Amino acid sequence: MTKIKKILIANRGEIACRVMKTCRKMGIASVAVYSDADRKALHVRMADEAVHIGASPAAESYLVIDKIIAACKSSGADAVHPGYGFLSENPDFVRACVNAGITFIGPSPESMEAMGLKDAAKKLMEKAGVPVTPGYHGKDQSPKLLKAKAGMIGYPVLIKAVAGGGGKGMRKVDAADDFDDALASCMREANSAFGDDRVLIEKYILSPRHIEVQVFGDTHGNVVHMYERDCSLQRRHQKVIEEAPAPGMTEDVRAAMTKAAVEAAKAVNYVGAGTVEFIVDGSGKLRSDGFWFMEMNTRLQVEHPVTEMITGLDLVELQIRVAQGEELPKQEDIKMDGHAVEARIYAEDPANDFLPSIGKIWCFDDTDWRSNGEDEGGYRIDPGLDIKAEVSIYYDPMIAKIIGFAMDRHAAIDNAAYGIDEAEISGLKTNTAFLVNCLRHQNFLDGKIHTGFLPENMEELIGIDVESCNEVYGLAALYVLMQYDNPQNHPKTPFNTLDGWRPNANTRTSFTFLRKGTPIQVDVLSVEEDMFAKLQVNGNEVFTISLAPLTDAQTGSLDKTLRTSLNLYGAWAYKFNDDHISLFRKGVAVKVMLPKFDSSSNTSGGNAVSAPMPGKIIAVNAQVGDSVKAGDKLIIMEAMKMEMSLEAPRDGVVAAVHTSTDVLVSDGEILLELEEDNK
Repeated sequence: MTKIKKILIANRGEIACRVMKTCRKMGIASVAVYSDADRKALHVRMADEAVHIGASPAAESYLVIDKIIAACKSSGADAVHPGYGFLSENPDFVRACVNAGITFIGPSPESMEAMGLKDAAKKLMEKAGVPVTPGYHGKDQSPKLLKAKAGMIGYPVLIKAVAGGGGKGMRKVDAADDFDDALASCMREANSAFGDDRVLIEKYILSPRHIEVQVFGDTHGNVVHMYERDCSLQRRHQKVIEEAPAPGMTEDVRAAMTKAAVEAAKAVNYVGAGTVEFIVDGSGKLRSDGFWFMEMNTRLQVEHPVTEMITGLDLVELQIRVAQGEELPKQEDIKMDGHAVEARIYAEDPANDFLPSIGKIWCFDDTDWRSNGEDEGGYRIDPGLDIKAEVSIYYDPMIAKIIGFAMDRHAAIDNAAYGIDEAEISGLKTNTAFLVNCLRHQNFLDGKIHTGFLPENMEELIGIDVESCNEVYGLAALYVLMQYDNPQNHPKTPFNTLDGWRPNANTRTSFTFLRKGTPIQVDVLSVEEDMFAKLQVNGNEVFTISLAPLTDAQTGSLDKTLRTSLNLYGAWAYKFNDDHISLFRKGVAVKVMLPKFDSSSNTSGGNAVSAPMPGKIIAVNAQVGDSVKAGDKLIIMEAMKMEMSLEAPRDGVVAAVHTSTDVLVSDGEILLELEEDNK
C-alpha cells in the first residue's frame, strides 16, 4: 500500500472545495490549479498551495493535460483527483498521469474506454446479463436501415449519439414521418459536439424515471454498491434535484437493480467510484423487470452527497483509500438510513430561458451544516463560490449544492427548501425560487416524478416576476425607514426625502428606487401601530402592507388581491449592500437598486448600448455616422456559449463605437453611443 501525501485537484469550484475538505480531514496536503479568471476563487484560497495553469478559457487551462502534469511535478503532488467534468473521464489524461508516476484517483483508462461509447457499452452489458433498453446499436449507419430498425422497435423511439453526453445529439421521434429530419439534425449536432456522427436507436420509455446506483470497486477484486439515487428532475437532460433513496423503491426492485449495477462494474474490472445509470418505467409501480441500463459514469457524480448522507460514508475518502490500495468495506457493513435531497443552485434566470447570470455575489450564507435537531436532521451546503465572488462567462455557473437530510422524505424536502431560503444568495439572478417551487410542488411531494416533470410544469415552477411587483418596492421603503430609525443611518443621497415620519402620522416619506433601470417612486403615506403601512407607487396605485403576522380576522377583512399579495410578500428578510437592498423569502431574492446619481454622465440611458454581461464581441454592425432605428441589431456578442444581439434603444445617429470584433468586454461596459439625428 502506497500512502498518498499530496493531492492535486485537477478541477475548480464546488468539487475542488469538496475534495480539499476530505484531504484536510485525512491529513493530506492539497494543491489547487487555477486560471486567470479563478485567481481569487474559493478553491484557490482553500488549498494548501496553488499553481497557475493559464488563461481563463478551459481549453487553455483546465483541459490542457500537459499543464496539469507540469503542475503536479512543480508542486510535488503524488496523486491527482479529477473531480467531475473537464478531464475526469479522459483516458489519455489517466495514461499521462501513470506515465509521469502520478497516482490517478479513479478507474483505469481501459474501464473508461469500455464505458465511454454508448453502443459498445450496451453490447458489453448485454453480454454480462445486464438488462438494456430494446434498440439498435449496430455499425451500419445508413439512414434507410436506421429508419427500418426504428419501425421494428416501435415508436416513439430515441435517437442518441454514440459518443454523446449532456443531452447533446439526442432526439425523440414520435412517428416514422418525422424520423428523417430528426436523424439528420441529431447527426449534425453529434458531429459538431463530439466529432462523431454515429447514432444508436432505442425504445423511448413513457413516463421515464432516471435512477442510478453508486458503485465502488477496489484493486482486490471487490465491487460493492451504496444503494440508489433518483435523478428524474431534469431540464434539457441536465439534473436539477436528486434524492436517495428513490421514491417508491421496493426491496425486490432494489436488489435487482443493485445486482445489475455491480455486474456492470465487474464486467469492466472497475476500480474507484462510478455510477451505473438506468432508465426506469415510471408509468406505475416500480418493477424488477422495468429498468434498463443507460450508461455508466466513470467518476464521482455531482449528486454524490445524497448517498453520503444516507450511508454515513465519505465517498471522496473511499476514492483516496482505494487509490492507496486499501480494501472497501464489506457489502453487509454498508447500511442505509434516512432520506436526502439535493438541489443545485445556479446563477441563472429561469424566467429568461435559464440564461446564465454573470456578476458578483453580494449575499451568501454558506454555513457548512445546520441541524434542526437530532431527530429532524438538517441541511448541508457544498459551496463552490462565496460572498463577493464573481460568476464568470467561462465556466458552469453553479454556485452551490444544498442537501437536506432527515429520517423521512418530507422532512428532508423541508430541510432542503429551508436551506435554500436561509442561504440568502443575492447580487445576480439565481434559480433558488424555482428550486423551492419544485420542492413544494404537490406532485413532487407525492413522489409522482419523471424526466418530463419540469418541462410539463415550467410555467408554474417559474412563478411570477416578483421584481415587477410594486409590493416589493413598498417593502424596501419600509425596511429603509426601519434602518433610518437610527439617525446615524440616514442616507447621503439626494433621492430620499425624510419628513419626520412617525406611527399614526400622515406625513409622507418618499423614496426612489430603480426597477430594471427605470426609477420607481414609493411614498409611505402612513404606518399604524399594528404595523399596517399605506403606500403609493409612482403617484398612482395605493396599497397596504403589514410587517407583522396577520390574524384571521385581519386577513378576512382584506380584498382578495391584497390577501394574495400578503401571502406572497409578507415576512421577508432583508440586507443592505453598497448600492442596493436585498430582499429574501422562500428562495426568492430581489435586488432593489438604489438610483445612481452622476451629474457628469452624458452617455447613460437611451444614448448608450452597454454589455449586459461579460463576453466576447462577435460582430459590430454599425459605424460612426450611421443612422439607426430603435430595435436595429447593432452589436452581436457571445457570453456563456450563447449569442445575443444588442439593439438600438432609440432612433438616432451612431456618435461613437468603443469596441470591435473579437474584443472581450466587461459587464456594463459602454460599447456604442448615439446622438440625435439633426438632419
